[in-house]
Amino acid sequence: MFLRGFLKHPVMVGSIVPSSQKLMNRMLAPVDWANCRLFVEYGPGVGNFCRPILERMAPDATFVAIDTNDDFVRYLRRTIRDPRFHAVHGSAADVRQIVADHGHSHADYVLSGLPFSTLPAGVGEAIATATAQVIRPGGAFLVYQFSPKVHDFLSPHFERIDHAMEWWNVPPAQLYWAWADDVAELASAA
Repeated sequence: MFLRGFLKHPVMVGSIVPSSQKLMNRMLAPVDWANCRLFVEYGPGVGNFCRPILERMAPDATFVAIDTNDDFVRYLRRTIRDPRFHAVHGSAADVRQIVADHGHSHADYVLSGLPFSTLPAGVGEAIATATAQVIRPGGAFLVYQFSPKVHDFLSPHFERIDHAMEWWNVPPAQLYWAWADDVAELASAA
C-alpha cells in the first residue's frame, strides 16, 4: 500500500519506505501527552505513526489524520478501529476548518512528514501558515524531512525551532520541532 501510494503520488509522499522506529520515538519524545487533547498528523500514509501516537495518547484525547490520498484514508479507516482516531480526506492547508469540524479550537501538536520541498508552489507556505494559526501556545509543529528546506517554511511562523538528525532511518532524516511559544514566554525569555 505504501509503495503503491508513492508510485501514484510521488510528489505528495515523502519516501518510498516508511519511517524507522527510532525516528518515530525521537520525533514524538518532546510531546506532553498528559496535556495533549488534540493531535493532528498530515500525510499519515498507511499509519506508520498512528499506532505509536494512539498508544501514547490519553483515553479522552482525539487524533485527526489528514491525507489528500483517498486510498490511504480508506485504508486507515478500515485498519484502525479506535474511537479517538479520525482519518480525513483533505488538505493540511485546511487544518483550521478540519480541527473546528472535530469540535476543537486548536491543536496541541501537529506532525508532518509531507515533503515540503516538492509540494506545488504556494502549498507549503499555506500549510505552514495554517499550522501556526491552529497550534496552541506551548504546542509544537513536529516535522521530519529529508531536505533542510522545510526550515524556510517554518521560520516565518515560529521563533523557536529545534533541529536534529536521525541517522537510523532510510534515508537519514532532518527532524524539526517548531514551538508555538506564547507571548508571555517570549517576553520572559528576552
